[in-house]
Amino acid sequence: MQYIISFIVGGLLCVAAQILIDKTKLTPARILVIYVTSGVLLTALGIYGPFVDFAGAGATVPLTGFGYALAKGVSEDVASRGAVGIFTGGLGACASGIAAAIFFSLLFTLFKKPKAK
Repeated sequence: MQYIISFIVGGLLCVAAQILIDKTKLTPARILVIYVTSGVLLTALGIYGPFVDFAGAGATVPLTGFGYALAKGVSEDVASRGAVGIFTGGLGACASGIAAAIFFSLLFTLFKKPKAK
């Protein structure tokens, strides 16, 4: 059942982004920023944590989940390190995901030649 809930929630987040792309003049980059900052804001308000508990990967995989991970990392690092955690917490919490994205991007570029447009 958890797979179905995750699929539905993740799909609804993607549908909302697609509607924003189709019906507004917002660029995909601005929608990305809206999703990440929404994740941070909802985490700070204590709303996104219970949502993650309910939806699992459906809430943590989309871009709002990246904002959630940043905010959660900052709050944990501030609790353990103090004010320095404001600067180190987000990067520490998301370092493995960022490193994986860089690694697989590099790996893909080694085997795929770009096409000129």
